[in-house]
Order: sequence, then structure tokens, then C-alpha cells
Amino acid sequence: MKVWQYLIGGLAVIGAAIQLVPNELPEVTTDNPGDLIGTGVVDGEVAGILKSACYDCHSNETKYPWYSHVAPISWLVAKDTREGREELNFSNWTNYDMMEKLEKLDDIAIEVGEGEMPMKIYTYVHAEAKLKDLDRKKLIEWAEALMDVVAEEEESTE
Repeated sequence: MKVWQYLIGGLAVIGAAIQLVPNELPEVTTDNPGDLIGTGVVDGEVAGILKSACYDCHSNETKYPWYSHVAPISWLVAKDTREGREELNFSNWTNYDMMEKLEKLDDIAIEVGEGEMPMKIYTYVHAEAKLKDLDRKKLIEWAEALMDVVAEEEESTE
């Protein structure tokens, strides 16, 4: 046998073996009473943008494609989803206090404005999540306007 045949065989064995390494994808739930969109502070157009570009990583409503169950890609998907939910989880929006909401909205405006979100690696595989300039502008304007609303609500409760 030639060396390349051993190499390919070895890689196949390694590829099969890593499928046995346990990896739990974050749980998916569609019953999220504290969800941002359910609060009524998002119009239909912005809600659609958020659902297509943000919700897979930043909510409990992740839609896992087939490849998210195949190692080593599954490890990256699980890591990115966990980190995304820790940073911002739209499904838990009502659990955030005023300062957290303001910080998260400010982060949205900055990250979307700078083109950092959605992540490039995500949009390579999910073309529908790639934001057009107009979509970026709408998200930024929405986040900035909602910051004013959140601050006003806090002032009126004092």
C-alpha cells in the first residue's frame, strides 16, 4: 500500500472516532414568555431581520442544521451558540434589568454597525442571515430608539 492510502484510512478512522465524543448542543425551546418579540417593542420588519440573522445564536429558538450534529463542526456550533446566548438571549429579554437592556441594545447598534454581527463564519453557511446595508440601518435605528424607550420607562416608574 502507498503512504497516502494509510493516511486517508487513518483520517477516516479518526473522523469516525470523534463522532463518539459527547457534545450537547444547547437546548431549544419555543415557549419563551420573556421573548423580546413577544413584548411588542419590535415591528414586524425588524422582527424578521432579528429572526433570520440573530435568533439562531441569540435565543432559545436555535434551528440546528444537519451538520451541527457532526463532529468537529458540532463542537463549534455548540460553543458559538452557548457564547451567543450568554452574551445576549432575546428569549430572556424581560429578565434583564434596565441597565442590562441598555447595554445590550448599545452593543447591538455597535456590533451591527461595525459589521461584526452576524459573524462572518455564520453568514458563509447561512446566506439569509447576511445583512444588507438597509437592514443594518434598520436594526441600528431600532436599537437606538428602544434605548430611549427603556430609559423613559425607567424614569416613569421612579
